[in-house]
Amino acid sequence: MRNIKLTIAYDGTAYHGFQRQLNAIAIQQVLEDKLAKVFGHNFRIHMAGRTDAGVHAYGQVVNFKTSCPIPVDRIVIASRKVLPYDIVVTHAEEVPDSFDAQYSAKSKIYVYKIYQHTVPDPFLRNLIWTIPQTLNVAAMEKAMQIILGTHDFSAFRASGGSSVSPVRTIMEVKCQLQDKVLELSFWGDGFLYHMVRNLTGTLVNVGLGRTSEEGFKAILEGRDRKKAGATAPAHGLYLKEVFY
Repeated sequence: MRNIKLTIAYDGTAYHGFQRQLNAIAIQQVLEDKLAKVFGHNFRIHMAGRTDAGVHAYGQVVNFKTSCPIPVDRIVIASRKVLPYDIVVTHAEEVPDSFDAQYSAKSKIYVYKIYQHTVPDPFLRNLIWTIPQTLNVAAMEKAMQIILGTHDFSAFRASGGSSVSPVRTIMEVKCQLQDKVLELSFWGDGFLYHMVRNLTGTLVNVGLGRTSEEGFKAILEGRDRKKAGATAPAHGLYLKEVFY
């Protein structure tokens, strides 16, 4: 059996998250059902991350086992013929049998996109969070530096997650503004349920002057979810890259 690793990009707007569900269409279901036509048999994929409904990805990673002899350089081309327009296989390779998209992952980068404009862009409505107020980007950038390193992120953890430990390590953060689009980037060894969206909601409060830099630090150290900001909408979040 071969172990195939795929890198997937998708617009999550039309789907109820990545993981297969009983009564709703998820990206995993579409991938498995459509790619079965390419490989000639049914299979179950292992995913790097279970993105929520409405969340997008530039670099989701999956793997699965197959006996199909199709060359890896043909998989990307063949997948285009069966997958819908909003799900794209961008890269394929054969990997060692021990590779697992979830458990072999060392770190991930998530980005969150915010559109600063008084008039929403109808073409971006499902791809970005529109905020009509002007954000203090410099203040947000300073606050983001506080989460660098290893911390207990209980204050930014939603209920319902499966992670046992709330401790995570953030290696790099970026706050970049270009043409009214603010992109917040988080590179870490792992992320708790809704962690990036909760961080983003709290950072927006910093940008609006509702929370100070010291207040943001106190929220992190206080480990109380009720003290943090609201959860940012799902449609502004992207899984950018997974590292192995």
